[in-house]
Amino acid sequence: MTYPKLKNSATILQWYDLPKDIEYVPKKETILLFGGLTPVRERLIKAAANSLGERYEFLPNADIKSFEYGKIYGNKAQCNPTYFTVGNLIKYLIHLRDNKGLSTQEIIKKYLYITANGCGPCRFGMYVTEYKKALRDAGFEGFRVVAFEHNKSIFQEANEDVVNFSPKYFLILIKSVIIGDILTILGFQLRPYESKKGSVDIALKKCQEIIIDALNNKKSLLLALNRCKKIIQNLDIDKSIKKPKVMVMGEFWAAMTQSDGNYNIHRFLEQEGAEVLAQPVINRVLLNVWESEYLRARSEGLNSSKSIDFSNSKKKFLIWLGKKGIRAQFKIYAKAIGLKYELDDMDYLYNLGRKYYPVDSNGGEGHLEVAHLIEAIEHKKADLVISIKPFGCMPSSGVSDAIASLVASKYPQANFISLETSGDGEANFYSRVQMALFKAKERLSSNLS
Repeated sequence: MTYPKLKNSATILQWYDLPKDIEYVPKKETILLFGGLTPVRERLIKAAANSLGERYEFLPNADIKSFEYGKIYGNKAQCNPTYFTVGNLIKYLIHLRDNKGLSTQEIIKKYLYITANGCGPCRFGMYVTEYKKALRDAGFEGFRVVAFEHNKSIFQEANEDVVNFSPKYFLILIKSVIIGDILTILGFQLRPYESKKGSVDIALKKCQEIIIDALNNKKSLLLALNRCKKIIQNLDIDKSIKKPKVMVMGEFWAAMTQSDGNYNIHRFLEQEGAEVLAQPVINRVLLNVWESEYLRARSEGLNSSKSIDFSNSKKKFLIWLGKKGIRAQFKIYAKAIGLKYELDDMDYLYNLGRKYYPVDSNGGEGHLEVAHLIEAIEHKKADLVISIKPFGCMPSSGVSDAIASLVASKYPQANFISLETSGDGEANFYSRVQMALFKAKERLSSNLS
């Protein structure tokens, strides 16, 4: 069999077994589907991509129905995020066919799904197979799925006949993710203290529309954020009543999603009277940049050659520039909207985590999960730390159930729980959260009295 040649290293899933008799529509008519983050971030990403001429549509937020589709069409004994993300795509394609009236062939020819890919001690590296199997068994064989390596950021290369993975694309993508993070953090900081229930969500929705308009029409994002600042300043916020702060961390998707995938843990904590400290998505990007620096420095240390590799020097400079650029962009946008927040210091967290976790054993959040726990305890950043991971998640289970538990045992004041999500069993999940939160409230009350 003769395989089509790729122009570069972009990963095109299902490329080598696409049916030969399908004539896909041209790129300009192709609709690119994506999802898996949160609605706020995805709305901004869509606007950012559309501003570059790309036709993006984000999938509806994953729910239990997505999970059920994942279990029906996916392989058995997969982890929670696999079922939710794979099932969510299948659910949407079935919706296009059964509710929107599109034929299966029309969907296959016109739509394309974009996702992240990676490797390591995690089922994340097997998602490519899961999408392939589920699409085939659901009747959508030939549907295209394109993946980018989650740890290569702006160094992706792409077959431009399929999808744009250029540096310009990733830069606007990062900007939209940063602003999505900022709006999300503001929501967590303000919602528990709003005098009128729902007022913060209404204000943030207005801010989303202002920023989406700026992205779509290529207006100044700083001016848009300044307009949002005035809206937020008009909110009636009362922080006179202290509330326990709860840090939510763990496996990336389980800790970040705001859906049935983690039983909507963030909203549940707020309903129970807590302020949530969640990890922004951009921290994951900073971790990837840090890992690139670390591996490059380690590689250079092992290389005894004295000759200068100018290609490596250029990439090293670009990594450094990317790290500085992300931090500067976040700081500028945060200041424009009035958010006070510091991104993680990856070097500092590395030094905290390496005492307990071998950094070279990377996978999942790795040493970051351990470091966040230590930081939260030593600096009294949180009254409760929750580590969430999917049932059977290999890298996060080993960290949260073993290493993090060991760390917590060395700090008598630690209030730490490790929780698993499996798509069902929310009653037990909520019960454990409530017990740990009760302990946090009791400590906070005694400290104030």
